[in-house]
Amino acid sequence: MQYRKMGQSGLELSVVSIGGWLTFGGSIDDGATKKVLRAALDGGVNFIDLADIYAHGEAERAARKALRQVKRRHVVLSSKVFFRMSDDVNDRGLSRKHIMESCERSLRRLGTDYLDLYFCHRSDPTTPLEETVRAMDDLVHQGKVLYWGTSVWPAELLRRAHDLATVKNLYACRVEQPEYSLMQRKIEADVLPACRDLGIGVVCWSPLAGGALTGKYDAGIPEGSRGARTEWLKDRLTEPNLARLRRFSELARALAVTPAQLALAWVLRQDGVTSVITGATSAEQVAENLGAVDVVLSDEVAAELSALFPRG
Repeated sequence: MQYRKMGQSGLELSVVSIGGWLTFGGSIDDGATKKVLRAALDGGVNFIDLADIYAHGEAERAARKALRQVKRRHVVLSSKVFFRMSDDVNDRGLSRKHIMESCERSLRRLGTDYLDLYFCHRSDPTTPLEETVRAMDDLVHQGKVLYWGTSVWPAELLRRAHDLATVKNLYACRVEQPEYSLMQRKIEADVLPACRDLGIGVVCWSPLAGGALTGKYDAGIPEGSRGARTEWLKDRLTEPNLARLRRFSELARALAVTPAQLALAWVLRQDGVTSVITGATSAEQVAENLGAVDVVLSDEVAAELSALFPRG
């Protein structure tokens, strides 16, 4: 395993991390969750990414059971706050009330005294930015959060939040979690440059484009597959994109790696990226994803991949 500093912080994260979206407490049971996390930890992964909304709290509970025998200091645990968790009018968004109460609930579900990382899961235009930043600053002062971050925040808002923290002498955002893959490159225009300028680490979700970059759709879209039932993924699996994906798999075979390993290696090659968050339903999938750490891409291959999936 390799490790990288999270932006300009002192925290080091494994370049491949494991997340619980759609899996922990959802598509896989507690036994499978334990096997996935055990395989990840044995492979050197130290960052486990979660959120209160994942399986409506069940992902955090499943992770707690799976990590029962693991020393707390050996893992970097994250959770997130923003999405509606109940019918209560205040149980959503980034108000001070929701942030404080959601953090307490996540701590209880995870059975821990603190979160290493706590993300604002989306931006909240209905709450003053200073209210959100001050709430996060207070959680850091209370020792319940070590570093706070954002997810899918636009570059302009990242800069505003950083400037506000500087002027008010508050703890600033230290990590952003955007969607980033060969098939979704829009953050290269402004978010990645902003994060580099501000010293913010970048941990990417969906680096395999929802499974599109694993080779599973090379022969078409199987009935009942995620690509057939998930609207945002269906929209990406157009005939031109399917042709690109087949060419991508050919390149992976020529390099003697799997498509997933090639996709992850490309993201990790991009300047400013700290870690790629992977999902897995089995120890075998974990092992395949971890193989991306050893893939070294030449400038020529990287350029061909960028041309195959242009940013526009």
